[in-house]
Amino acid sequence: MPPFDVPEGDPFGPHNLPYGVFSLPGNTDRRIGVRLGDHVLDAGAAARTLGSPYAALLGGPNLNSLLAAGRTAWSDVRRALTAWVTVPSHREALEPLFHPLSSVTLHLPFEVADYVDFYASENHARNVGRIFRPDAEDSLTPNWKHLPIGYHGRSGTVVVSGTDVVRPSGQRKAPTDPAPVFGPSVRLDIEAEVGFVVGVPSRMGFPVALGDFREHVFGLCLLNDWSARDLQAWEYVPLGPFLGKSFATSVSAWITPLDALEEARVAPPERTHPLLPYLDDAQEEPGGYDLRISVSVNGHVISEPPFSTMYWTAAQQLAHMTVNGASLRTGDLYGSGTVSGPAERERGSLLELTWNGRDALELPDGKRTFLEDGDVVTMTAWAPGPDGARVGLGEVTGRVVAG
Repeated sequence: MPPFDVPEGDPFGPHNLPYGVFSLPGNTDRRIGVRLGDHVLDAGAAARTLGSPYAALLGGPNLNSLLAAGRTAWSDVRRALTAWVTVPSHREALEPLFHPLSSVTLHLPFEVADYVDFYASENHARNVGRIFRPDAEDSLTPNWKHLPIGYHGRSGTVVVSGTDVVRPSGQRKAPTDPAPVFGPSVRLDIEAEVGFVVGVPSRMGFPVALGDFREHVFGLCLLNDWSARDLQAWEYVPLGPFLGKSFATSVSAWITPLDALEEARVAPPERTHPLLPYLDDAQEEPGGYDLRISVSVNGHVISEPPFSTMYWTAAQQLAHMTVNGASLRTGDLYGSGTVSGPAERERGSLLELTWNGRDALELPDGKRTFLEDGDVVTMTAWAPGPDGARVGLGEVTGRVVAG
């Protein structure tokens, strides 16, 4: 089928147009691409062919120049791309610039600056509390309803979908062990998350207000924050996640611009505690997103976490991340934290799905409590789009290999 003739209902139709970076067979040059159906348009070549003023923004080896250009440029470029792939007069010029997805290599679409991960799902936080603090009066920590909890991660090990994940090694100590031991993690887990990509930087000492979220954040992608639960349990007191998280974080090869998700915006869950002014979004535009996520292991769906249930929004996370004066950089990435819904089938980690290994999952290829070598984890998602269409998010997948 010709690239312009996307079937009706395709989640990657002209209403979507996510951005990525690709290379062609036998050529290591990286190019910015825009996905349409099962093809990718060489956006830089298209801009040059059509004499577009956006050729410089679309002609680089990654998205960073476009990310830094700001919201007006983001909207202008998106309008231009939509016209290029929908106006019949462009077909003859652009058809040679489309490439089947199956023929290209996809790369990490932007240079990751800093990486921050949050803990924003009340369902996830309560499940974790019940697992590890079963006798506590409240499964949430006292601060949870007052601020979005997060930590700074490692940006250098953010990898693009399709990259193998080497099983990490480190120290672990079970309650019955007399001393810690060293070796490969035996409780390797996933975390189904959504990542937000910062475009426009901010100045150190100047917090970003809730209402300025869309001036700084370009788009979002699916994110799997792989976690070694046994390493994490031994090391995290008193400073938090370290080696149990830093070995790999997988992101989709496609970044969906926020402008493609207007119809997916929803109000977050009702607030149960008063919020300090810098986090109070009662008078702000709806800050949640209705994203329907699916998680599979070796092709078998194990969970369908709903992002609309997230208590803390991406705008609140950005405001909290900068309220102390910390600055943003182009290419900053922050993860939503594990997405979990109220139902068992909606839990976004094996820690919750198996209740810390107590209840094994029954898969066609055998039982699982945590991941085994050779397991392939894939996350997909879609969101409501215009006129009943679906907006597809690029999948994120990774295979576990022995260390």
